[in-house]
Amino acid sequence: MKTTAYLMPALAALAVAAGSCSGKEEAHMNTEAELPVVTVDVAHQRQVPQQKTYTATVEAENVNNIAPSTPNRIKTISVEVGDHVRRGQELVCLDASNADQLRINLEQIEREYNRASQLLQIGSGTQQAVDQLRAQLDAARSQYANVMENTVLVSPIDGVVTARNFDPGDLTGGQPVLVVGQLTPVVKVMLAVSEPDLPHMHVGRPVEVNFDAYPDRSFSGTVKRIYPTVDTATRTSQVEVQIANGDEAVKPGMFARVSLDHGVSDNVVVPDRAIVKQTGSGNKYVYVLSNGRVQFRRVQLGQRLDNSYELLDGIADGDTIVISGQTRLADGIEVEVLER
Repeated sequence: MKTTAYLMPALAALAVAAGSCSGKEEAHMNTEAELPVVTVDVAHQRQVPQQKTYTATVEAENVNNIAPSTPNRIKTISVEVGDHVRRGQELVCLDASNADQLRINLEQIEREYNRASQLLQIGSGTQQAVDQLRAQLDAARSQYANVMENTVLVSPIDGVVTARNFDPGDLTGGQPVLVVGQLTPVVKVMLAVSEPDLPHMHVGRPVEVNFDAYPDRSFSGTVKRIYPTVDTATRTSQVEVQIANGDEAVKPGMFARVSLDHGVSDNVVVPDRAIVKQTGSGNKYVYVLSNGRVQFRRVQLGQRLDNSYELLDGIADGDTIVISGQTRLADGIEVEVLER
């Protein structure tokens, strides 16, 4: 009897312990069996306007760097930045010492040539002497003209002085003395067009150009030139757009936005919540639900449309996509759908 009395509490304690372990194992199994809960939606294909906007930079139609061919001392500069200049207008005068020496030499050769020509006419000279002096005279004239061209610097175009890098007394070299840009009647806007959009571009195509400096004004432009090469790093090609600038409102270096209308395309559109960015890369993904499991699909984004994205590939019309609960997901796992 005493033995039985001692065993009963022990057996009861063992039973309680066994029941406790069984409960923990059952709870652990239930935890492991819980599925990630997700919310889904359906991807739909629709017509999306292909209105593309490119950032661009304004450049002068023509730019001339005013500088001598050889270093020389500057005597005077007759214009300042912002001044309008005419074609052929004298802008910079340099030291003329070399030009003066060449002029004296040229005048001496001219006198000798004229004297030899006169002697030949009266029969006292030779044709060889005249020909030699003629060659020397032509060379001296060419040399003098070249030095004069690099002593008095003129503007080759009608334009505006956009930069001045030296002052009187400086020795030229390294940079141009002045930069003259042609800002009227047109300027050019340079933009980099992505490779898929190049087939839509053609010379003469009208575009719309806008500037932050003029929020209430739009400028009409025309595609003037399409560069024949594609940058291998950016996969873009340079396109030159020309816009009228009679009032010189648009300045070189200004930031521009060029709008291009490529019509419409039938593409899949999904909520922006469906897009998952892969950590450490710029890749974008969407989870697709099929037969109770999710698949990880890489997608290429098009335009953002309010709270949705246009997809260029990766998702088909009618696919069921996950729009919330992606943090616990992995490719191929089973999920529980909260609502459809």
